[in-house]
Formats: sequence, C-alpha cells, structure tokens
Amino acid sequence: MIFTRSFKYGLFITIQSVLFWVIASGLIVIFRYYGLEEEEAFEYSPLYNVSLMEWADVVVYTGISFGLVYASVELLYEKYLGKKWSLGLIALSKSIIYLIFLITVMSFVTIELEERMDIDIANDVGWWRQSKFFWVAVLYASISSLIFTFIKMAIDKFGRGVFVKMLFGVYRKPQEEERIFMFLDLKDSTSIAESLGHLKYSQFIQQCFSDLNAIVNKYDAEIYQYVGDEAVLSWPIKRGLKKCNCIELFFAFETLIGKKKSRYLNKFGRVPKFKAGVHGGKLMIAEVGVVKKELAYHGDVINTTARIQALCNSLNASLLLSKYVWDKLEVSNKFEVHDSDIVELRGKKERLEIVSVLQK
Repeated sequence: MIFTRSFKYGLFITIQSVLFWVIASGLIVIFRYYGLEEEEAFEYSPLYNVSLMEWADVVVYTGISFGLVYASVELLYEKYLGKKWSLGLIALSKSIIYLIFLITVMSFVTIELEERMDIDIANDVGWWRQSKFFWVAVLYASISSLIFTFIKMAIDKFGRGVFVKMLFGVYRKPQEEERIFMFLDLKDSTSIAESLGHLKYSQFIQQCFSDLNAIVNKYDAEIYQYVGDEAVLSWPIKRGLKKCNCIELFFAFETLIGKKKSRYLNKFGRVPKFKAGVHGGKLMIAEVGVVKKELAYHGDVINTTARIQALCNSLNASLLLSKYVWDKLEVSNKFEVHDSDIVELRGKKERLEIVSVLQK
C-alpha cells in the first residue's frame, strides 16, 4: 500500500510538472514567434516562414523533457536531501542541474532546427556562453521555476482545490464544508521535554513532524496547523474516507517511526509515540487576516476532535474515532476495532460514541 501511494504521488507530481513546462515552453515560443513581426532583421529569416504549428513538436518535446527532469529532481530532493542540506545548498545544486540540462535540451533543439530548415545555427561546443537567446531562456526558465514552486507551496499549505478557491475569493465570505479532522499529539510530552531539555526537545519535535510531512501527501491530508507538540490534520470528507486515509495515515506514521527507531534512539535516547483523535462534520471556513492571510475553521467539529484525542490516555488508546466517521468508512479487515464507548466530553452536554482502532 505504501509503495502504491508513493507511486501515485510521484506520478501526480510528474504529470503536474510536465503540463506546467509544456505550457511554459509553448508561451515562450508564442511570444518569440509573434515578436519576429516587429524585428526587421528577421523579415527574410527562415524562422519567420515557419508556421506556429510547426513548432508544436519542439514545444512538446522540450516541455516533456524538462518536466520529467524537474519532477525527478524535486522528488529526489524531497525524499533524500531536503532534510539534510541547507536551503542555499539545495537551491545552488538544483540550479546547476537545471542549467546543465537546459544546455543539453537546447543543443538538441538547435540541431533539429538546422536539419528541419536547412540553416546554420551556432551550436558548437560552448555555443551557449555567447548566445543571448540562451541566457534569456535561462532567465525565463528561472522565473517559471519560481512560479511553479510558489504554486506548489501554496497548494501544499492550503490543499488541492482550496488554493484555486482562494484565488477567486471564494472564502472571503464564510463557506460551509464537511471535513474530517485529526488531532495528533505526542504521548508523555511533558516528561520527554524535562529529560531532553528545551533545545533537544525542539529538535525531537522537529524530526517527528519532518517524518510526518514525508507521508502527508500520500494520504491526501492537509496540515491545518502545528500547536507545540501537536499537529492538526484535515481532509475534505471524500478524500478522508477514501481508502481509509484518515486511519491509514496514523498507522503509516507509526510504521515510519518504527523504521527509524535506531536513529531516534541514537540521537534522542527515546522513540516517539503518538495518540490521535478523529472526528468529522460540517463547519465554516473563512479567509482571515490581511498581513498574514490564512484559512480558519470555525465550528464544533474542531473542539470535539480535540476532546476525543484528550481521551486517549484515560481509555489507554492510541487512535480514537467518532462513530460519525467510523460509520462512513469502508473498513477492511486490516484493522482491529474495540467495542465502542459512549463518553461525555468536557464542556459538552451531549454524549458521543467513539471507537478505538488498532492495526492487526
């Protein structure tokens, strides 16, 4: 299951990257093609007599090639190097890789144009150093890469679909949506903080959430916020229920921490354990703030989920779900379910039925 989700996530990023770079390649050709009409020096150039459609295969080839390399580099850095290298080193090494690949792609493109139009284009070894068009292409690719990065960061922060709605101002007025929330909290956080000290404890939490981030996208989750040693995750109702994402993520996180047990022991002398509460329902979403704009969720679902998570210690459970969410899930035999409990949550008059879930 983990491999399948990883593959699907990688495929999604690759398709996203290829589409972006095909569009970006198409735009620079369109701008350059129509710009020739204003340049007298190109009036009798063979390039001027080539129709825009004849550039299509070059655009697609360039966009697909750069998109595949871009996605591969991003996934590689995200998985292996993003946590080890500084931001500056990552940016520098990526820039070198993209520059080398851009030189390679444009060299092939110039060779193809030479053969297709029977003209002589400078493409000897080192041709790119004196080529003004090449450095314009480098600048264009750099700006395009920044735009793509910012879009990806915004999508990661707000979630797929939500970012587009924010662009169109959908959440300027509060909107009602049905979502699932998970409050994920570190067990025995007070004693761990006392034994590690504030610096080591901060590094401990940082490592935990870094590992959490490694699997969030695979389970279609959105991180709403971090509060100390607690992370609040959210799903639109359909994505949370699909393939039991709201349960699978918790156990995938446990499995990942188990695989890194020796690393945690060597660095911190202990292995983290987490507890989680899951609940869902309708609530309001609104765009708040001007200087620091973000989405805020308002409704009883948030408070109820927090209180469900708070029951984990007293019920000796790691994962508690409200019956509301449990009844909507199509649960496989991978999970072991304890008998449900009807509990009275602090500050609430109505009693709530919850279930404790374990992985077999």
